[in-house]
Amino acid sequence: MTKIELSTHINAPIKHCFDLARSIDLHMESTKQTGEQAIAGRTSGLIGPGETVTWRAKHFGIWQTLTSKVTEFDYPNSFTDEMVSGAFKRFRHKHLFYAIHNETVMKDIFVFESPLGWFGRIANYLFLNRYMHKLLLKRNSVIKASAEMKNW
Repeated sequence: MTKIELSTHINAPIKHCFDLARSIDLHMESTKQTGEQAIAGRTSGLIGPGETVTWRAKHFGIWQTLTSKVTEFDYPNSFTDEMVSGAFKRFRHKHLFYAIHNETVMKDIFVFESPLGWFGRIANYLFLNRYMHKLLLKRNSVIKASAEMKNW
């Protein structure tokens, strides 16, 4: 199992950051380099408790489909989405939000396990961990930029 933890400081209120982090539309904007589209379940707007979204994206030159479900939801402090079906053996992404004055610390705890046993573990070590880390950093930079815009 691989665990990635990130913290992003955002100069915006916690409720706004929370909503941007669960925005299907903003997620697609942050992953446009992979052609990611929401194709089933919640396909736009804000995903909420118990809802699913199915994503289609191109990673490593291969079109892939992944469905995740919001399994925990505590507005505006945290939510968790977990893979229901897809290329990973499993993944769980916990999104945490901490208000500090009128700013927010957004923390990601992303845990995933690749399929294919030892081959998957080698792939994690060689490239997949770095690839997922980079995707999360890009996503967080888009959330931060959107949250800190003065016209929101």
